[in-house]
Amino acid sequence: MTDADLLEPLLLPGEPGEPTLHGNLVAQLRAILMEGELPGGARIPEAELCRRFGVSRTPLREALKVMAAEGFVILRPNRGAIVAPVDPEEIGPLFEFKGAVERLIGLTAAERATDEDIAGLDRIHADLKAALARDGHDDYTRLNYDFHRALAQATRNPVLIQSYEGLQQKLWRYRFIVNERHRRLEESFAEHERIIIALRARTPLDLAERLETHNRLTGLAMVEAISRAREAEAAPAPA
Repeated sequence: MTDADLLEPLLLPGEPGEPTLHGNLVAQLRAILMEGELPGGARIPEAELCRRFGVSRTPLREALKVMAAEGFVILRPNRGAIVAPVDPEEIGPLFEFKGAVERLIGLTAAERATDEDIAGLDRIHADLKAALARDGHDDYTRLNYDFHRALAQATRNPVLIQSYEGLQQKLWRYRFIVNERHRRLEESFAEHERIIIALRARTPLDLAERLETHNRLTGLAMVEAISRAREAEAAPAPA
């Protein structure tokens, strides 16, 4: 699986399968920003991006408006757009809100997930196990994204799916400043095991609680990792 696969635009139930030029451009810009190709605070190189994507400035600027609405870009009148800086202070509030969304996913998916949905999650879970065994941090991160997106899609609620996708995309940027410990990945995998068990049993409250717990522990681990990174940056260089 590639990052392009991971970051493709989400098609909600009832939407046409062929993305538009605007949709494609938005998806490509979002991928660039989420992958950290342009760092926070950097000016958006409009002319370069127009050449890269084969578009004029008008559709590019329309796509940048979408990126601004999603919080990835800051539009500055008469001065051009810049990449929104990554703000570690938003991690706590993001995970707090995401916890409520995870709970709703658990309550809903337990009742609406099909056998095919569960089989698909089982396959991703097996791939997660393989990635963990070979210490494939990046692969695990991408598969983890797939796992939670598939669980959200099992709710069959397009508003919930879209909200969750937006949260996941916003948090994805932080994987470039946080390198989770292998131990946390092992803990995460064990939490996924319990999530799968609750989903197979179709117990809404149990699944909701397991997802909430997983979200809370992941958020705490990310805040801790960011704090360590900040301390390392602030430490004086060795003589």
